[in-house]
Amino acid sequence: MTVDVLPSDRQAFIGRLISAGTPAPQSLARAEVYFAAAKALARLSPSVDDSPNGRTAAFLVPGRIEFLGKHTDYAGGRSLLCTVDRGFAIIASPRTDRRIRIVDATPSGPVTFTLDPNLRVTLGHWSNYAMTVARRIARNFPGDLIGADIAFASDLPQSSGMSSSSAMLVAFFLALAKINRLSERPEYRENIRNQEDLAGYLATIENGQTFRKLAGDNGVGTFGGSEDHTAILCAKPGTLRQYAFCPVRFERDIPLPEDHVLAIAASGVVAEKTGDARDEYNALSLAVLTILDRWNEQTKHADATLADVIARGNGTLNLLRKLLREHQPADISSRLGNRLEQFIAESNHLIPAAADALAAGRLDELGQLVAESQNLAERLLKNQVPETIFLAKSARDCGAVAASSFGAGFGGSVWALVRSAEAEEFLSAWRTAYAELFPKRRKSSTFFLTTGGQPAMDVSTFGRGPR
Repeated sequence: MTVDVLPSDRQAFIGRLISAGTPAPQSLARAEVYFAAAKALARLSPSVDDSPNGRTAAFLVPGRIEFLGKHTDYAGGRSLLCTVDRGFAIIASPRTDRRIRIVDATPSGPVTFTLDPNLRVTLGHWSNYAMTVARRIARNFPGDLIGADIAFASDLPQSSGMSSSSAMLVAFFLALAKINRLSERPEYRENIRNQEDLAGYLATIENGQTFRKLAGDNGVGTFGGSEDHTAILCAKPGTLRQYAFCPVRFERDIPLPEDHVLAIAASGVVAEKTGDARDEYNALSLAVLTILDRWNEQTKHADATLADVIARGNGTLNLLRKLLREHQPADISSRLGNRLEQFIAESNHLIPAAADALAAGRLDELGQLVAESQNLAERLLKNQVPETIFLAKSARDCGAVAASSFGAGFGGSVWALVRSAEAEEFLSAWRTAYAELFPKRRKSSTFFLTTGGQPAMDVSTFGRGPR
């Protein structure tokens, strides 16, 4: 088969998406992204073998919404998660050597490298994520590996807080893993037993840590957790999923109200995890490590996460707060204290209470709890910018049940929970209010509606009928 498909293939593909549970309007949009990737692959590799031996791989990989859980995952805390109806499409055709060639949907030349455990990545470019995946695969799964010609496309706003970087990393791994049948390897089966394990492993590819017996390396330079990867791999349509982390642990599902949708505003302030923005992001995660190191050093414990410390009870918090007050210099002591209080409130109080309120249909209470989470991000995390602060407030002014910024911060996006019947009117009013106050963001911002979407989906056989 050539990947420059016929219209009948497009209709079959959309039908398979609908059958898999993707609503019709979202299926049309997902298909457009997929076929943009297909056309890009056709330019790179005009004839693609899609036989079982050829092992052509194709996946749709969504972005994620962090409903609540601001900077909690890498500290062992919890989050409420779902995905958006946007994301990446990736299609990969196997090669006979270890070379990897990648193109995106724009008419640009390919990025080329090899599956090599000592591969040197290109910093400051999206290929960093693909190269980091390839290097980690070569290190963790040595032996016979083959490369691929790969094309991808995306309708996810870049650097918007919807985890486009993690979605890209997940997409590259899924494609190369399928082509190389990694799940059949003994080292894979020993260490990765389910989707939650896979999410945890993919997070370590990004942050460079070791996962069980699968040794780490440099990662991509950010010290994040596994929230993004968990949402992308384990989402459930129409549902918020509550997970705890370090390791990934499912806690409960809370259905989103059927008569409500999520409105998303990507502020147009890029939230890239590079340069100064990466340093600001890492400062929040490193603050957690500093708190943990201070605790373990003073108490002679060996707790692995901040959540483990707090779970001790019996006066632990009073002692921990005392240790942080005594930390020098004073400005760092204050910053660490703020970081601790935000984590306790978000993970231990606001998320369980918000989940309870949503499950019981107490939407007014939900709105108050989400507003407190936003307030803590502004006052204690200090990772908000004027644009996201305004978007959260103006969403409530325009009639949203609840609204909050999400993601790493320092830019990014805001979600708002609104009634479906009023969603289009709300979105227009929200967009207008934002453009009036921030006219320079008019072109770079993006506003859209979404449901709680699908997890990453293997679409390798979609549109081609039974084998």
